[in-house]
Formats: sequence, C-alpha cells, structure tokens
Amino acid sequence: MRMTAALSMRAAVIVAGIMGASLGAARPAVAQQTVPAETTINGAATVTLYRHPFLTEAELATLRLVATDAQALSLFVPRGTGHAALAVAPGEGFVRNGTPVPSAVAIGDLPDLTAARKAALSACDTARRAKPACVVVLEVAPAP
Repeated sequence: MRMTAALSMRAAVIVAGIMGASLGAARPAVAQQTVPAETTINGAATVTLYRHPFLTEAELATLRLVATDAQALSLFVPRGTGHAALAVAPGEGFVRNGTPVPSAVAIGDLPDLTAARKAALSACDTARRAKPACVVVLEVAPAP
C-alpha cells in the first residue's frame, strides 16, 4: 500500500493484524448509488466510514476500529490535526490475506476534506490495476 503523510505500510499492517482477518471472498460490483455512511466522533476527530458494498465484513470491522479507537486512528492522523481520506479500488479491496493492497491509499494532514479526497483518489487510481475507479471509504476531519 503506497502511503503519504499519515499512514505507513507498517501501520496499515498493524491495523489489519489487529483484526486478524484473512480476506479472500469475492466482491460484488459497486453500484452507482448513495453509499450508507457511519460517522463517529473519536477524540478530536470526526470519522466517516462509507460502507461500499464491495467491502467485506472483516474490512468494515478494520475500518470501524480506525473510526472508534484513538490508537488506530492515530495511524492515519498522527498529529491529530488536519483532514485525511482513505481511497480503495473496488476491484481490489482494502486488505487481502491480512495485508493492505498496494492500491489502498491514505493521505493525511491536509487543509480540508476536498483536498484529502482528491489526493487519495488520485494516488489510488494511479496504483490500481483493476476497474472501476477508486472510491473513498474513510474520511477524517477535526471534530466540531
């Protein structure tokens, strides 16, 4: 997994390892629809998880851990400030065999969510090998 600014490969592996998931199930195609979201306040951050249909239960559990656990969230936003986004290629998923996939990209410490989303999507689309285009599965912003 290529990371910039906030999340290293090692950190992502730690989060995946916490969940102990071995992921290999087939994914349904992503429909063009409004995606259900879960928003959580985690310390000084507001975390929004977008529950895309291609995400496995284990991947959702890992992302929920990041959304609700301060230590896991600190892997994405180590300074506790700024905005962050995690983009994933629907055809590749987030984690396979307990390891984050190369196209899953988290970008952090940016001035706003628009910049974080755009940077994460661009980096993910550059790294992905399968279609369709990347989508944001997690956003982090300062809590109101």
